[in-house]
Amino acid sequence: MAATLTSYGPKGSARGRNARVIPFGGGKGGVGKTFLVANLAVSLARAGYKVVAVDADLEGANLHTCLGMREPPCSLADFVAQREDDVAKLVLDTPIPHLSILAGTHGNASAPQPSQQRRVELLVALRELKADFVLIDLGAGTHPAVMDYFMIGDDGVLVIAPEPTSVENAYAFLRAAFYRRLRLAMLSLEGRKLVTLAMDHGNERGIRTPFDLLREIELVDSEEGARFSETMRAFRPQLVVNEARTAEDIRLGFSIRSVCRKYFGIETDYLGYVNHDEAALQAVRARQPLVLASPRSDAAIYVERMARKLAHQRFGAPESAPTRAVE
Repeated sequence: MAATLTSYGPKGSARGRNARVIPFGGGKGGVGKTFLVANLAVSLARAGYKVVAVDADLEGANLHTCLGMREPPCSLADFVAQREDDVAKLVLDTPIPHLSILAGTHGNASAPQPSQQRRVELLVALRELKADFVLIDLGAGTHPAVMDYFMIGDDGVLVIAPEPTSVENAYAFLRAAFYRRLRLAMLSLEGRKLVTLAMDHGNERGIRTPFDLLREIELVDSEEGARFSETMRAFRPQLVVNEARTAEDIRLGFSIRSVCRKYFGIETDYLGYVNHDEAALQAVRARQPLVLASPRSDAAIYVERMARKLAHQRFGAPESAPTRAVE
């Protein structure tokens, strides 16, 4: 049976540069991170890019299920437990050409997340994988491991559901990620202390926003103030609104972008939205990626659109291109 494949990427292997690592986070569970990672990974792979999908949610790993796979024999948990030091050996092929997976099964319930040193080793290894894209499905919340994956990746993607709890948690997630990244950027002890103080929203110095914190740091050390400003400019997460039902839901991404710029001094990009679609639910229940199970559904089309944007950011590939049939 013929299937449509968007021709916005060349066939073949990675183009001799480090993989682009894109983590997908969210302030709460159930916003659709795994769904998006699975379907974007498939879309990019079908366009000819080499993709590795990573399940870093070791306490609720199910990315392999969304890709239609049985429980893999090895996973990221083997690296965490130091049973295997070579991350590349844990990456498995999927039935989809150009797409591999680093699953998150077999986790240790007593210590599911890697130590900070192990996280650094993992992130270095992920960048060295022979791939164009490494998409990371993160766990929910603001655990230090989640924050590390999100802030060290290339323009992490924040997935938001159009509901008050998700939006509130999204702001908390962005704030936590930014301050953690900022604390690592500060070289002076005084600068790190101020960032740590600012992470307590009820701090006695009255530091409520990054602008407040910048003012305090500049009073202490102008060079640290310059590093602060550079870190603020470099931190540019992307937003995706999932399960959009109304025009107001679609505009949510623009609203959050405006609030982040005005109150946090953080620039964000609106990668796109995926509308509510019963075909998506049916695909999940069938353990199939939506872009394969129902490629002409509205939600699949919006996912493909976001995949084109990611390809354009990475390689300058055209964001819109004709489709062609492949066997």
